Amino acid sequence: MNPIINYFTIPFLLLLGSIVEAAIPEKHVIDITKYGGKASQTSNINQALLNAWKEACGSPSYSEILIPIGNYLLGEIDLAGPCKAPIVLVIKGNLKAPSSLEAHTGDYWIRVGHVNNFTITGGGTLNGDGSRAWKQNICQKDPNCKNLPITLRLDYVENGIVENIKSVDSKNFHFNLLECRNVTIRRVIIQAPAMSPNTDGIHMGRCEGINIESTKIGTGDDCISIGDGSSRIKIVDVSCGPGHGIGIGSLGKYKNEEPVTGVLFKRCVINNADNGVRIKTWPGMYTSIASDMVFEDITMNNVSNPILIDQMYCPSNHCNKQTQSNVKLSKISFRNIRGTSFTPKAIQLICSKQYPCEEVDLGGINLQYVGKAPGRAIAECVNIKPKFTGSVIPAGC
Repeated sequence: MNPIINYFTIPFLLLLGSIVEAAIPEKHVIDITKYGGKASQTSNINQALLNAWKEACGSPSYSEILIPIGNYLLGEIDLAGPCKAPIVLVIKGNLKAPSSLEAHTGDYWIRVGHVNNFTITGGGTLNGDGSRAWKQNICQKDPNCKNLPITLRLDYVENGIVENIKSVDSKNFHFNLLECRNVTIRRVIIQAPAMSPNTDGIHMGRCEGINIESTKIGTGDDCISIGDGSSRIKIVDVSCGPGHGIGIGSLGKYKNEEPVTGVLFKRCVINNADNGVRIKTWPGMYTSIASDMVFEDITMNNVSNPILIDQMYCPSNHCNKQTQSNVKLSKISFRNIRGTSFTPKAIQLICSKQYPCEEVDLGGINLQYVGKAPGRAIAECVNIKPKFTGSVIPAGC
């Protein structure tokens, strides 16, 4: 080695190392056992977690709250900001919600609100213990029913990550995002039985810049649903089933809904679900807009209604089916969608007569009927003239 190069290089590397080390923020680790939190079948860790959160939220340093390996009871809890520095909640243990609905005063089990730079990770499990609550869900019959608790609510969270955790048997939605910005959900498992009502995997509304990646969802309702006011949404490498599929809506049910724009579903697999990719709007309700939506590289396995635009969405007949939807849909692409349909109507594009769908293209579609009744796959189109940019099977629109 050249002695001159060696002479100058070693001090430089030492200086560089000290600069890099100084640039890494100091981590402030708070184990909930510090505040008396412990695995137990009789007492919850609410106060310990709230105390740990208070310490982390007030710290000027990057903080990590640790829930160690073990089985814990956790009651309804609200982790509120704003906070002074980034926080990581590391859940290594299994958290169980109260089975009784009387233990919940709000519509959530765990809520995180008004925080910036927040992460949930750790490999642990959120167990909503919803089996008793599902029997008490009357929302399909009564639209004015009291909502059951959502497992995890993220309200007004910016620059967030939810990764490497599991959510099982939620009483209501598993994850709900409201007014969030730049949030990534990845490598998450969400599970509930096919018969569990209203257990949507991930729902979002009025959010911007949401990414859902490499996630597996099987529930009794929509795997992923996107509500009004959502933009720059990207869903990639998601497995769905059982459930009601992945899609947008329902839209047009409430006054002053904001537009949905810029949504991409890509490289998703849907297995044994009631629907595949879907856009749903209410008839005869309020005005809204949804545009720039792409469903691409989707595999369907034994799926009912693989491709569906339903502007007559009216569950339990709580609406006027004699009127048309006031939601305008445009710039929609269905590309490279292949697999099997459990019902003959593999493609259904049912648009509003008052606001017909515009700029809808289909290409690279190959869906084969494999249901029990004899017949073959068909396509149905109402109030729409789609553009074909490649082969479409079944043809008919």
